Amino acid sequence: MELSAGVSKQDIREQIWDYMESQNLADFPRPVHHRIPNFKGAPRAAEHFPRLQAFKMARTIKVNPDAPQKNARFLVLDSRKTLLVPTPRLRTGLFNKITPPPGATKDILRKCATSQGVRSFSTPVGLDARVQVDLVVVGSVAVSEKGWRIGKGEGYADLEYAMMVSMGAVSPETPVVTIVHDCQVVDIPEALLEDHDLTVDYILTPTRVIATGCERPKPAGIIWSKISCEMMEKIPVLRSLRSREKQAGKDVSLQDEPRDLDTSRLQTAPLRALRGPQALPLATQREDVPADTVYVGNLPRDARVSELKTALRARGAAPLRLSWQGPQRRAFLHYPDAASAQQAVSCLQDLRLGANSLRVALARQQRPSDLVDTRPGEPHPNRRPAVADL
Repeated sequence: MELSAGVSKQDIREQIWDYMESQNLADFPRPVHHRIPNFKGAPRAAEHFPRLQAFKMARTIKVNPDAPQKNARFLVLDSRKTLLVPTPRLRTGLFNKITPPPGATKDILRKCATSQGVRSFSTPVGLDARVQVDLVVVGSVAVSEKGWRIGKGEGYADLEYAMMVSMGAVSPETPVVTIVHDCQVVDIPEALLEDHDLTVDYILTPTRVIATGCERPKPAGIIWSKISCEMMEKIPVLRSLRSREKQAGKDVSLQDEPRDLDTSRLQTAPLRALRGPQALPLATQREDVPADTVYVGNLPRDARVSELKTALRARGAAPLRLSWQGPQRRAFLHYPDAASAQQAVSCLQDLRLGANSLRVALARQQRPSDLVDTRPGEPHPNRRPAVADL
């Protein structure tokens, strides 16, 4: 399929998801939005997998847990190779090793390759296991013939790979494979790629095998400045890796972690030189604005409320209500309490829609002109206009 010009990663995701739904190309679970799509023909696409020389040479293969890779997991087990499957959302660790029962038939191996089988026939693999992964399989929402890849927007595949690099489980020469529908192979502007984005070496579809010949370097490890404090709380193994890298002398400062400040300089520095909501003096806070409200500014002129909702969910910062003020290129997010609002501000730093970097801060710390338009009748954020439930 062809994409619209001037697109963002999220635009590409939405176009792929919409197309697969409209053309009935997806299998359960549906709708495919916000997922790695389980497409019709996924088992046929996976049949190419054992024919790859990289597969034949591999002894240990990591395959992601998404539904369209189920047949790939079965083929690894059926070939008597070691199968590693990442823990969903990395909640309890990085890998699980799938160990079928002795004398397992093909039917049992197929069960082992399902999400239920992964839970029933697996054992955790710790950071000290010194595992060597010979081949990596990831899911994608979109991928280009050059090897550029776009996931569903949560970043787990990129993070899993970076963590494998940090623990020495993969090298720059470790091949990466993705299995997708033909419609998911699209042109992706290289300008959309960032240093933490994982690229792929092989693309398997129901009709073809694409060797991308990608020369763009893969992530060289965890970029800690991209990791939030919230993510650290959710992923225990990430905390262990951070401790190791800190002991090794690496900079492990997090995205939203308070930095140590030189207080002697702060005593003479003018307040206006400090940036960000944390630096605003209390006197500038607007007490008539609820403390549970977050201001989002600099929205693109053509932004849609659905795009902002999707971006908020992807960051784990969905509010109770969203007050949309598109003509003023802003929105207000309403959370259960002040603590939730402050946490959302931390999660949403560096948030982008299209080409725009959004301004995100507590609403009560904004200038009055940011909160109320000069035109008659423009509502105050406390009156919650144009409310949209997420």
